Amino acid sequence: MIPDRLRPLVTQTSALAERFSAAGARLYLVGGVVRDAVLGRDDPTGDLDFTTDAVPDRIEEIVSGWADAVWTTGKRFGTIGIQVSGDKVGDPGGQPRVMEITTHRAEAYHADSRKPDVVFADAVEADLSRRDFTVNAMALSVPDLALIDPFDGLGDLAAGRLRTPLSPEESFSDDPLRMLRAARFIAGYGLEPDAELVAAVTALADRLEIVSEERIQAELDKLLVVEAPGAGLWFLVRTGLAEEFLPELPALALEQDPIHRHKDVLAHTIAVVEKTSPDRILRLAALFHDVGKPKTRSFGPNGAVSFHHHEMVGARMTRDRMRALKYSKEDVDRVSRLVELHLRFHTYKLGWTDSAVRRYVRDAGDLLDRLNELTRSDCTTRNAARARALSKRMDALEVRIAELKEQEELDAIRPDLDGKAVMARLGIPPGPTVGKALAYLLELRLEEGPLGTEEAEHRLDQWWKARRAEA
Repeated sequence: MIPDRLRPLVTQTSALAERFSAAGARLYLVGGVVRDAVLGRDDPTGDLDFTTDAVPDRIEEIVSGWADAVWTTGKRFGTIGIQVSGDKVGDPGGQPRVMEITTHRAEAYHADSRKPDVVFADAVEADLSRRDFTVNAMALSVPDLALIDPFDGLGDLAAGRLRTPLSPEESFSDDPLRMLRAARFIAGYGLEPDAELVAAVTALADRLEIVSEERIQAELDKLLVVEAPGAGLWFLVRTGLAEEFLPELPALALEQDPIHRHKDVLAHTIAVVEKTSPDRILRLAALFHDVGKPKTRSFGPNGAVSFHHHEMVGARMTRDRMRALKYSKEDVDRVSRLVELHLRFHTYKLGWTDSAVRRYVRDAGDLLDRLNELTRSDCTTRNAARARALSKRMDALEVRIAELKEQEELDAIRPDLDGKAVMARLGIPPGPTVGKALAYLLELRLEEGPLGTEEAEHRLDQWWKARRAEA
């Protein structure tokens, strides 16, 4: 009898399975869809991955004329991709589904190569042996949904254990990115790595150098957006893996953090990451927000530790590291901006004037909500009274922002006059002087709020008169 939680997979795969069966080929669901279906965490709209004993040319023949689209970019690695309409997976009118079908294979990296050699296998068990972890080395034959579990992945899921099908040294040599992926499974599924796996990662961490920056970036992003990534981040540090692609993180363990009362800035940083929402940009900002502390640490006459301007230094370090990991310019700009601004809230301890609120909102731009959340999350002190005071101050700021937004266009603060109006008023052509005039008017707008056209022109006339007198 098929368990209820697996029944949707019968509907989704039956048409494709029948085509393979008619062609004399076996077809199996593999990977995360099997693991999550067993756990009851399956996504009915997600992509489906299959493995088969059919060779790539035969796969292409079987799906041609049935799939709505076929792509062969991965054919030399044994993979044929297809897209099918919702009605072909039991979802009439639903969104198209993407599927990948790969010939059973074994693959391994050469010591000095970023590209795997691919060798096709005849049996599904051989294919499963080359998977990253036992919890991912299960397959469901379709359409009957018989479970193939030669490495006791089901038992490891039940025991909360993370192991590799083969020896961890062989598995991680096949694809060193699996060492980084282990952190995601530790954090995302609450799995405890066995001692052999930990020892292998510690010994082979430098093998990560053959993995492309883009793959490392993608895996780091996936780790950061699991609900509680802390255990995975600690795994990266304790095995030495973080040293290979994010050395700024373990460096934080050396810095005492008297303000937040953690044993070091690393513990504080991981706590902040876990307090933030699983938003990728926000989590990256939380991860990087204090990376400038090691370079800015200083000691006062009484032994007090300070980190002056660590937010500015940290923003530059964030840019450098994210660029090295091949993040997009937009990602780099947004995350480094949050790092730069994460202390801005604390500069207004004596109260928030309207001018201060305007500047805070203008500088944050569309990152305002993320900045506010990062600021709240940055308070990890065990001092309950201090935590309440900081929360109350942030509440008050958000009220002030809401009040001013009702009165002014805070989300798009700009001078009361535009460039054309400035040139017409002063009788000057385009050039640097127009920019200086607009900067002056913007400062007035930030300090005093909306002036109106008449008052702005009057102030501009005064500014222009003073400039000409100085000249």
